[in-house]
Amino acid sequence: MSAGNVLVNEHVSLLFVDFQRQARLRFNGSAFIQDDDPLMDHWPEAEMVLRVKLREMFPNCPRYIHKMTLVEESAFVPKQHCETPAPAWKSLEVVADVLPPRDAHLAGNEQDAAAALNRN
Repeated sequence: MSAGNVLVNEHVSLLFVDFQRQARLRFNGSAFIQDDDPLMDHWPEAEMVLRVKLREMFPNCPRYIHKMTLVEESAFVPKQHCETPAPAWKSLEVVADVLPPRDAHLAGNEQDAAAALNRN
């Protein structure tokens, strides 16, 4: 959905949060998607590269950032030479009509959104 939004409105604001250092940085700029971007080869399973032309960058108040550390990397982060598992939410009946063609085979009749959206 975000990529589609950029095609309609190029103005974006990105908030980067560093939970270990308890810091935030905000970027404002113009986003665009370039067909055949040379960076596509750098990320396994990437569907597009969204670039942002930076207009302004500034620190954002970190007052309410909890200090956290990485406990476990998500199994859904694409890696070289490893198939990424499909998320359970793609089997929800309610999203079947909006799945991209490459994921249409994952559509199901699952009704329990809480079970599909939570990994615990």
